[in-house]
Amino acid sequence: MPRLDKLLARNLGVPRRVIGRVIRRGAVETLDGRAMKDPRMPVDVGERVRVRGEELVLREHAHLMLHKPHGVVTARADGRHPTAYALLEGAPLFAELRAVGRLDLDAVGLLLWTTDGQLVHALTHPRRAVPRTYHVALAAPFEAPPRDDDGAVALELRDGLRPRVVALGALDEAAAHPALLTPPGTEALATVTLLDGAYHEVKRIFAALGSHVLCLARVRHGPVELPRTLEAGAWQLLDAL
Repeated sequence: MPRLDKLLARNLGVPRRVIGRVIRRGAVETLDGRAMKDPRMPVDVGERVRVRGEELVLREHAHLMLHKPHGVVTARADGRHPTAYALLEGAPLFAELRAVGRLDLDAVGLLLWTTDGQLVHALTHPRRAVPRTYHVALAAPFEAPPRDDDGAVALELRDGLRPRVVALGALDEAAAHPALLTPPGTEALATVTLLDGAYHEVKRIFAALGSHVLCLARVRHGPVELPRTLEAGAWQLLDAL
């Protein structure tokens, strides 16, 4: 079991020596009002305590989803653009959060974050074949993709990449996720589900099909779907990934 001071320091993002003084002064209590004055006392992950009267969950890891807006980069720091990471300020274990994959500057939608490095690998490595679904605004209708004898999309891009496409098709306007932006010049909508996260893969797929992506929104990553009510720039905690 982790020590109280270590877990509190991580969850509050302050040095352990500072937390030690806070604990010894009696400022940390159980929910029923008992002072927790021993910094080294073992505590259960997920236990709820009060620090100076404010309730806090002692987390070992944190997982959350962000509705990434247009014009922010998937980075912790950037000298030119605002970052998606800055939108998470105040989230549990903020200092340890890492993005699960990335979305381009002009892409929007679901961006997962976690403090668990092994989970980042599990959700992004091509061998794990984790599906990601995108809704896309296009400048022109796309051509029907080539398919193999089993009906699966069998598309080869110019560099030889063969995207692993689970599903690809036209998207009704009524079914499009609210996160998807439809810039002037949008002539068609599409949805595509992929098992990889190659560089500009969605844009390259639709370019190969005779169209051009104006905006794309990731609406699902593995088991997590972006709520239609989560506003751009907002985040939401997840129990697990």
